[in-house]
Amino acid sequence: MDIFNISGGSYTENLIGTLLSIFGNVLVSISLSIQKYSHVTLAGAKDPRAFYSTKTWWCGFVLTCLGEGANFVSYAYAPLALIAPLNAVSVLTSSILGLIFLREKSKPSDFAKRYGLSFLGCVIIIGGTYLFVAFGPNSHEKLQAENIVRHLVGWPVLLYLLLEIITFCLLLYFYKRRNTNYVVIILLLVALLGSVTVITVKAVSGMLVLTAEGNMQLDYPIFSVMLVCMVASVVFQARFLTQACKLYDSSLIASVNYILSTTFAVGAGAVFYLEFMKDDVLHICMFSLGTALCFLGVFLITRNRKKPKTFEPYVTMDMTKGVPTIHDKGLMVQPEFGASFSYGALVNNDGMAPVTVPVTDLEQSPDGPNSTHISYDHPDMKKD
Repeated sequence: MDIFNISGGSYTENLIGTLLSIFGNVLVSISLSIQKYSHVTLAGAKDPRAFYSTKTWWCGFVLTCLGEGANFVSYAYAPLALIAPLNAVSVLTSSILGLIFLREKSKPSDFAKRYGLSFLGCVIIIGGTYLFVAFGPNSHEKLQAENIVRHLVGWPVLLYLLLEIITFCLLLYFYKRRNTNYVVIILLLVALLGSVTVITVKAVSGMLVLTAEGNMQLDYPIFSVMLVCMVASVVFQARFLTQACKLYDSSLIASVNYILSTTFAVGAGAVFYLEFMKDDVLHICMFSLGTALCFLGVFLITRNRKKPKTFEPYVTMDMTKGVPTIHDKGLMVQPEFGASFSYGALVNNDGMAPVTVPVTDLEQSPDGPNSTHISYDHPDMKKD
């Protein structure tokens, strides 16, 4: 049976979906920059949640909801193969906003040396986005409940889901039982869950849009099934992504996660919704080229970001109490505060987790290969 006989897809709907996705990604990038500005301005506050009371943070939160809402609706109008790679627009916008808000005064040669890769990555992303949008799949169907069930029970989808479940279980076994915490394994788990997420999001979004147009779809059981799968996959996907952020640098996660998630999302759209069925080889090759250029652009932008320095423990001496303090947790910049001197201190130590060590323990520390001897004798100080 030709499932596209009842298809209502058109170039206009693809254009609406693409524009909604671009608008949503730009809005999310702006909102995150606004919220980050709120966090930075209140970094020294005693209350760690003081930003909740600022209008700036709530403005960013509202913009985030609007952007994600636009992204959600875009899945109902355009194929997955067009929407998934457009996440590169978010990386592009964040890079541009970062350069604007830095406001650094530097020589043109130094600026080009420092941000040359980012600028090149932005240009490549713009070119790649044009290619995969212009040559992407143009076949899009109205996602009624009957169409979704027909897709779901087809043997290509069942085989795809079986392979995905087996792969996910194997990766989860190595991650949990063998403690294999490689970034690729964790982000492969995220990408596998993400492919389920985009399939269910497109189905739920399509049925909600049809319901809003007057064609009721919410009373079908498949809607509830897709909604539950969507929520579950998003929750577990966020958990694995959070664990990856704790172990690896955010720039590495951003590039690898974009590449893997986009690849699996495009594959899911091709298998589940048959989005490339009516496309010829030339269009598929040009679409693949545009997607690969976006991969390269995102990699160049994230590669140019500064990696945070690791925190090194240090010791401070409170002159009023005469008690040394070891700071083994905190920011990467060591503190400097009044009425005391410290060993290698630079800025304020608010928010640190001090561990107070009695003077007698330091004076009577045993000698050994693992012991650390700290002397407070100064050559220019007189002893009583």
